[in-house]
Formats: sequence, structure tokens, C-alpha cells
Amino acid sequence: MDVAAKLASLIGQLNTVLVGKEAQVRDCVACLLAGGHLLIEDVPGVGKTTLAHALAHTFGLQFARVQFTADLMPGDLSGVAIYDRGRQAFEFHPGPIFSQVLLADEINRASPKTQSALLEAMEEKQVTIEGETRPLPTPFFVIATQNPQDQLGTFALPESQLDRFLMRISLGYPDRAAERALLAGADRREMLANLPALLNASELTALQQRVLQVHAAEPLLDYVQDLIAATRSGHWFLQGLSPRAGIAVVRAAKAQALLANRDYVAPDDVQAVMPQTVAHRLTPVGDAGRGAFEQVRAMLAAVPLP
Repeated sequence: MDVAAKLASLIGQLNTVLVGKEAQVRDCVACLLAGGHLLIEDVPGVGKTTLAHALAHTFGLQFARVQFTADLMPGDLSGVAIYDRGRQAFEFHPGPIFSQVLLADEINRASPKTQSALLEAMEEKQVTIEGETRPLPTPFFVIATQNPQDQLGTFALPESQLDRFLMRISLGYPDRAAERALLAGADRREMLANLPALLNASELTALQQRVLQVHAAEPLLDYVQDLIAATRSGHWFLQGLSPRAGIAVVRAAKAQALLANRDYVAPDDVQAVMPQTVAHRLTPVGDAGRGAFEQVRAMLAAVPLP
């Protein structure tokens, strides 16, 4: 498998569906190559669900879409055991979580109880139902979309849930040229229906192994630790990054390096993925007038490069 050509074709196909969002598409591909879950946050109508569908189609994975609502129950995700009178036994009917990609649409419209049902699945790749542990398919990704928290009918995701997402991205409104292409172009639903799979599960596993083999030199790891220490200094954020968040940064940076056709991580890779990988885990200090994304970028500018 020609890795560079395969990755270029993946990104190229996704860019035909989501026009004018090359940086966000690259982040999404890096997130899935790193084996992480993805959170896409933005206002309705900018292409969050379209991007999630396009990722599942392009990666050639079996997927299920669940519209999260206030009355969605944990059993609606994981499945239920129903008594079969003929067999005189309970028969388990798996829910949509037993798919390789779960598209959790508008995840923050569900109650905290239902949101928490995803925790074990996202971290352990398994679910426990009525005392029995059931493994999930391999690979297993959650691609979730959420609306801004100030919109009606939303429940803020708890910190423990946010921490399970490797990356959080925002799409934003398209520029004028991209919006013109959307207005004049083909219907996105038709494009998704005809989107070919460019990978299969075994090829994706091979690419994820290539990500793990990307080299991170000692000075690079020193730089990552300097950044983590800066988040814990109390100058930028109320609470610093955990070791799990640091591991996530390195994994995401390795995937970014692979996308750049390199077998080593450069400081630019860390800087490219840092805001998307850690901003949702951090709360800015005081009245800086900046959101977490902007605060992370300011911190990146202040910490010396190796």
C-alpha cells in the first residue's frame, strides 16, 4: 500500500464533499488514524453530520447514526435483552453502538444519563449489559456532533465525557467561494450515497500501526512536557492537562506527521494538533477575553521551541 497516495486520495475525496474546510478535514483524518474519537461542535447547518457520514463512507466502515434527543435512553444505544417464549430464554438484541462507527448526532441534546452510557464504550471498547460484558467491533469510533451550549435544549457534556474525545473541531461558516460551490453544486446527500469506500478495516488497522511507528525524539517529548507543564502553571488555565491528554497530543501529532509523509514528529505537528486536542479539556484563567482555543494558541506562542 502506497501510504502517501492512499492518504492523499482519502483527504481529496473528503474535500469534494466538505468544500473549503481542508484544515478541518485533515484534523478529522488524523484523529481517526490515531484511533481516537472525534467531536464536531458548531451551529446547525454547517456540515457536521455530512462530514461524519463522509468519514464513515470513505473509511469503509460499518456505521450507525443515532439522533440524540432528551428522551433517548441508554438501552436505545446498547440494546436490550428480550424474553423469547419459544426458547424460554432471554435473547439479546444489540443496539446501534455495536457498529464500527457510531455517529452520535447532537450528542448534547441527550440527558447526562444517556451520555454517560457512552463512557465505557469509548474508553474500554466494550459495554456491560445486565452484568454481561460484550466487546464492540474493531475498530470502534464515536464521531459525535454537538450544538453550542448556549442553544436551547442542550446539556453540557461532563468533563469525563469530553476527555474521551481525542479531538474537538469546529467547522465555521464557509467562505464566499466555498459557499458559492455549495449553492451551485450537487446535493450533498446524493454525493454521500455515491461515495466509494477507499479503505477497509484491515487497511485502516495497518495505517494505525504506521502511526504508532512514527518516531518522537527526546527533544520533541521535552517540548510536549514543557507545554503540559505550562497548562499546569496556573497562568493560562484553571486546571492543567492530565497524562492521558499528553499521550493524546503525541498520538495526534504522530498521525499529523504521517499525513505529511514523514516518519518523525516535528514541533510543527504538535502545534498543528494542540488546540484541537486539548482545548476541550481546559478552562481559561480569569477574564482573558479568550476562549480555550485562543488561549492554547497564545500559550503555544509563549513556550519556547526545542
